[in-house]
Amino acid sequence: MDPFVWLAITILVLLVVFFFVTYILNKRTPVPKGCEQIKISEEFCLNCSNTDCKIHEKLDLENIKKELESEEEV
Repeated sequence: MDPFVWLAITILVLLVVFFFVTYILNKRTPVPKGCEQIKISEEFCLNCSNTDCKIHEKLDLENIKKELESEEEV
């Protein structure tokens, strides 16, 4: 094979490895001091499209939507 093909494959593999290493390091990063008690707005979470968010997974979004709709009607 052409040496440029090997170079391209090597660069691609290095980029994929770099992505996974930085992703894992980011997930293991602790919450910064002073940010532990930050409360997330449920309305903000309803508008967020990030389905990988841990907060998004924990919220019962259907019940929150119903509560917000009932509050708006009153």
